[in-house]
Amino acid sequence: MKNILIIEDDSALTAGLCRALASDECRSTGCHCLCDARSLLQSNPYDLVVLDVNLPDGSGFDFLQEIKRSYTTPVILLTANDLETDIVTGLELGAEDYITKPFSLAVLRARVNAALRRNSFVKSTSFFRADSYLFDFDKMEFFFKDEKIDLSKTEQKLLRLLVENAGITLSRDRLIDAIWTDGAEYVDENALSVTIKRLRDKLNAQDHIKTVYGIGYVWKKTLRRDFCK
Repeated sequence: MKNILIIEDDSALTAGLCRALASDECRSTGCHCLCDARSLLQSNPYDLVVLDVNLPDGSGFDFLQEIKRSYTTPVILLTANDLETDIVTGLELGAEDYITKPFSLAVLRARVNAALRRNSFVKSTSFFRADSYLFDFDKMEFFFKDEKIDLSKTEQKLLRLLVENAGITLSRDRLIDAIWTDGAEYVDENALSVTIKRLRDKLNAQDHIKTVYGIGYVWKKTLRRDFCK
């Protein structure tokens, strides 16, 4: 069962979208403000967020960035803003897709289903295999060329973020926020650099974990990558 969160201030439209997207495979939940959306995201796992850009208590663009800092959940923006600059902004901030109002429910369903297909492996995956690497995050077992590698919990968190977002540059701020979640008010930025270096060295991953100068880090996509439940 796939769970979809719809964040839309028009209650009638929210109800209609929930009905339109409901099926034997999908369950939809609607809310009308960012405050409620934050609570729902913190207490429930979602496979997709459909997010209106104009909300009564804040900007959907700002909330999109907030989601991307803490979750791997894909986001489809839904808005009446059809200016090219708005669409480009949404996509560059990490939106999976951008749908402008008015829209066809059939087209919306098709785009939602496409987004779920593209991203279903990410949230259900605990097993990663590519090139000479094999990572089992549930069992906390990591191999390079059949040699077992011991990783700390912090290194495991960092590795999982990188491989689940292979080909996507993750900013330093997003990685720090996602990895060091113990409530510390201050995290030395060198901590991330040191952890990246240790991970590269342990996995011999200099060709896979790449630095994007001035932004962050990326796990370089490979030609073959398998994910399993």
